[in-house]
Amino acid sequence: MRPIELRDGVEARPAVPAQGPEPPTDPAAPAAGRLERHEIRAIVGGLMAAMLLAALDQTIVATAMPTIGLDLGDAANLPWIVTAYLLASTAVTPLYGKLSDIHGRRVMLLIAIAVFSLGSLACALAPTMITLALARALQGVGGGGLIALSQTILADIMSPRERAGYQVYIAGVFATASVAGPLLGGVLAQHFHWSLIFWINLPIGFLAFLLTNDKLKLLPRNERRHRLDYPGAALLVLGSTALLLALSRGGVHEAWTSPLVLGLLGAALLFSAGFAARLATAAEPLIPTSVLGNPIVACATLAACFAMGTFIGLTIYVPIFLEGVVGLSASQSGLALVPLMIGTVTGATLSGRSMLYFRHYKRVPLVMMGLSLAACATLALYGRDLPFWLMETALAFLSIGLGTILPLSTITIQNAVAPHQLGIATAAMNFFRSLGGALIVAVFGTIVLGAAAGGGNADLESLLRGADPALLAATFRHVFQAACLCLILAFVFLALLEERPLGERPRAAGSEAVVGE
Repeated sequence: MRPIELRDGVEARPAVPAQGPEPPTDPAAPAAGRLERHEIRAIVGGLMAAMLLAALDQTIVATAMPTIGLDLGDAANLPWIVTAYLLASTAVTPLYGKLSDIHGRRVMLLIAIAVFSLGSLACALAPTMITLALARALQGVGGGGLIALSQTILADIMSPRERAGYQVYIAGVFATASVAGPLLGGVLAQHFHWSLIFWINLPIGFLAFLLTNDKLKLLPRNERRHRLDYPGAALLVLGSTALLLALSRGGVHEAWTSPLVLGLLGAALLFSAGFAARLATAAEPLIPTSVLGNPIVACATLAACFAMGTFIGLTIYVPIFLEGVVGLSASQSGLALVPLMIGTVTGATLSGRSMLYFRHYKRVPLVMMGLSLAACATLALYGRDLPFWLMETALAFLSIGLGTILPLSTITIQNAVAPHQLGIATAAMNFFRSLGGALIVAVFGTIVLGAAAGGGNADLESLLRGADPALLAATFRHVFQAACLCLILAFVFLALLEERPLGERPRAAGSEAVVGE
């Protein structure tokens, strides 16, 4: 038998036999030929539809949240609209990565699209905040695989340097979602009904299903035989769930020293310790120790964790600042949120292009992260006293630096692992990035809801109606200060990240020993 070599990231059979053992492959998988450029573009087009589904949902909900809270009469539980989605999507992301390594990318991506669409339908029909939160959790079960699997498929068919060049297309998807999402969310919530922000996912989901089902048939089959670590998966889900529940309840609904919060924190610690022990002892752990122990994976993941968490937290709570402090309407706050969204896409594009042309590709993100920290500090110091145009400029520069980390972290991680680890490595990075987002959203929520609870008669609902702009403005000073701390941590881990040269093509499967494989 002839060994496999890689051409432009795609498996192909060489004409001349080579010495050495043949890496393990799936005997049911057909021999993959070299993908033509138009075939790669067709696959990217299908992935862009799937990514648009997830990206639009992240931006369209933000500006509608105050309206949803007032309409359902349960503003106190408003953060659960975001927390439930993040909790579910975070917990299942590693499972999608591992299952895609076992069963293939295409089938898992189609399952993710179908579950996300079903969850969107449940959200649109939800009559109460509790049912809406549960429906958002179902939506998150599907959403956890959309972006992670799309990123993994791109790594299957392109080298790291080629992926940097395709960042302009990916940035286009997020630019569309960044502009259309806040505007649609504000307009639909103010002039029609907030449920339309979920109904709109159904035609997009149907289109994404059709495009990916057809285009991904061109995808080469690279999966290997694996065993899914069910005990490890259960411990991971239980540990992350208990931690997020503790953060969402502590300091707002319960005292930090209450039996419920302490019990949840204890359960989170217990399950996390069990998961760590499982990683060390399982024959094939859910996340290979070689991936977790890779210093490039560690630094890139932590940088992305704090950057993405800050971005998600600000996306969720800045509309409350704009409506409750600045006095904008829902549709106006949607328009005012555009600089925050566009800045992230701009930063991602700058970072992707710098990786394509510059050997020291960290320099652009480091400079832009410095500007982001300065912009966030300005918002923390002056807040609502800033002129509106300067406030918008600060939001734009804040998000540009955050955007530079996102493509850099994904590409450097995929460049640092073997091809047969791409699925779980990308999923693990997205898991910790989503976990960071959920944790930071919970922290921001604790700050906002805690201030509302301590404001006497000024509960969150009355604050959203403009009852006490001064109290809300003082609260958001603390939110922006917390964001500054997160930016500093993201900058530190980015500075520690090793600049390994981007390979022209991924290493062949089996080219290095893998612990736990």
